[in-house]
Amino acid sequence: MEIDASRTSMNVTSARSPWLTLAIVVPSVFLALFLAACSGGGDEPEMETTPTSTVEPTGEPTGAEGDGGEEGRLAQTGDNISLHYRGTLDDGTEFDSSAGRDPLQFTVGSGRVIPGFDEAVLGMAVGEKKTFRLEPAQAYGERSDELVITVPAENAPEGLQVGQQVALGNAHATVVKVEENGDVVVDANHQLAGQALTFDVELVSIE
Repeated sequence: MEIDASRTSMNVTSARSPWLTLAIVVPSVFLALFLAACSGGGDEPEMETTPTSTVEPTGEPTGAEGDGGEEGRLAQTGDNISLHYRGTLDDGTEFDSSAGRDPLQFTVGSGRVIPGFDEAVLGMAVGEKKTFRLEPAQAYGERSDELVITVPAENAPEGLQVGQQVALGNAHATVVKVEENGDVVVDANHQLAGQALTFDVELVSIE
């Protein structure tokens, strides 16, 4: 599910950055897992997050141990795992899911997923289901006003509209306001910054 990028208030105070240039990017869903600030892929602006704390479980793990030589094996750092997941916000809105797609695959502890998610899958067995909730510090961090930036009209493509995604250097940003003089206000916060995230996961395999 694509998060509504226009949720940001239009009455915004932003820093003016005359050296930045905008470029239009193809609209895309900000997947909750692989666009983490810690992914190292350069897709999101770097931002500080507080150290992760214990993941808050919201239900008892369920499920049986897997077959094919995986019986009794538990996920640990360095394992390549695959799992199905569903992510929701506190109001119940689903922001992402692997339903109808192949399971999500990643190496535990590699930094390819948000920190709290990495921590939550440790110790899971194949076939096990688990529900856990991550505070913003364990996911995409809190929102930062410093990432709301005004770009001069001469550095922005014509015809930009509120909600449109643009490239801002090596980062993605969302247009939140177009001034009468053509200046463009963009928000480079991740669309899930400041949100607590709840995940329902089922571990499919461990390699």
